[in-house]
Amino acid sequence: MERHADDGPQRLPALAALRAIARSLSAAWDLDTTLDLIARKTTEVMGVESCTIYLLDTDGATLRLRASTGLSPQALGRATLQVGEGMTGLAVAENRPVFAADAQHDPHFKWLDDTEEMRFRSLLAAPLVLEDRPIGALNVQTVEPRHYTAGEIELLALISDLAAGALAKAQLYDRQRRQLDDLRTLAQVSEAITSPQYLDDILAVVTELAARTVGASACAIYLREMGDDPADSDPPLLAHPPRAELDSTPLDPVLLAEVARGGRPLYVAQLAGSGAALLAVPLSVQERVIGVLACLGPPGHAFSESQEALLTTLANQTALAIENARLVTSAAVVREMHHRIKNNLQTVAMLMQLQLPEADRLETRQVLLTNIHRIRSIAAVHEILSDQGFRLVNVKAVLERIAQTTMTGMARPDQPVRIAVRGDNLQLPSRAATAVAVVVNELIQNSLEHAFVGRAAGRIDIALARTPDALMILVRDDGVGLPDELEHNLGLEIAQALVVEDLQGELQFNRLPGGAEVCIRLPRAAEG
Repeated sequence: MERHADDGPQRLPALAALRAIARSLSAAWDLDTTLDLIARKTTEVMGVESCTIYLLDTDGATLRLRASTGLSPQALGRATLQVGEGMTGLAVAENRPVFAADAQHDPHFKWLDDTEEMRFRSLLAAPLVLEDRPIGALNVQTVEPRHYTAGEIELLALISDLAAGALAKAQLYDRQRRQLDDLRTLAQVSEAITSPQYLDDILAVVTELAARTVGASACAIYLREMGDDPADSDPPLLAHPPRAELDSTPLDPVLLAEVARGGRPLYVAQLAGSGAALLAVPLSVQERVIGVLACLGPPGHAFSESQEALLTTLANQTALAIENARLVTSAAVVREMHHRIKNNLQTVAMLMQLQLPEADRLETRQVLLTNIHRIRSIAAVHEILSDQGFRLVNVKAVLERIAQTTMTGMARPDQPVRIAVRGDNLQLPSRAATAVAVVVNELIQNSLEHAFVGRAAGRIDIALARTPDALMILVRDDGVGLPDELEHNLGLEIAQALVVEDLQGELQFNRLPGGAEVCIRLPRAAEG
């Protein structure tokens, strides 16, 4: 790869192009719009047939295709490179532009499935860097071989610098927009804080709201545990829910007891040992203290009088909500348990009923194992709900549990198979998450049963990603691949029905050069 002399005559057009891009980016806000704008404007000012943007996943090692003007739209969110892999990955790893007039003959070039980039010959890739930290890569391609000049390389590097700042702004905007949505939700909850709700849900919302309101690093609620002895005037204080305990900086029970006994706020500018600031206010109902709301600030943080007043008001409202919740908790828990258990049993019954026509041909042990894993996949959703205390489920966490339990129960000891889950943390309502869990469980079991016949070992990769208009879950194996005539067994029929009918999505089966891939594509509205 040889560099060319700088093209002085191109300097003014390059500056004009940069100004045009800067003006366009100043009007963009959200991430999807910014990505699309960068790709289109770069294609235009560089005079190329394709501009592609990869962004780093949260693992810091995987570059995921997020926008392109020339590659197949089907590859968005799916195609990935590792840092150092391919010419684009090399540009990120070495923090420098990488280019070739005939890229497909470059030793670093890597062909990605489904991108349809074989028609392009040249490639110039530049890293996207923000404050010495790589966040992705930007590359351009042409159909005809092209020897990129030093001026063109410099222009793309400058565009990359502009793009990195714009993408950082867009990511911040998206985060702030999500935070605003959270605050709106919390505002709605606070308006209904005295209505019957689950106690743990109320307390989890209140601690999150309190932390945001006063700028605390952590908040927890401690409630007095009323025992059987009515004469006990100083019962112990326990964190509710238990996970709300401030583990990183355990609070002195004497300080909490002081607030509960005196019924007055307590402010400690620096706690012994940690240096953290503490603001604790009593939870009072009709001059009766039922607990303490405690907030910690980082060392050097100071809580203001207005924050103390605001926290006291919130604590008083919370105390009323706790009293109301305690009155209805038993009945509400029974109703919710009945509802969830009924739905889960109906799902299990439906799956077993689908097996009835084939009962005479099925092996009893295999049927039992299959249904055990289906039930466990449903249970994984509710374990996450129990841990988080909210109605939305982290699908990635669910699939990690399913992968672990399925490998434990179904993998052959003489045939090691690795299952990896990576990508975005998709959040789905419990019903949709349950359907996704069952579908992925069926696909994993199908791969373990059919993909690695005659193989000594294998690998199953599960990737989750958001695109501008869809949520995608990819289940890919490096096994023997799909047969010429794909026959949908019961498990695949279940997966097809759940994706299409319950989730209003699509299920696609793709043949790969070294294995098979199933793509679950859901509308973005599923996140609601």
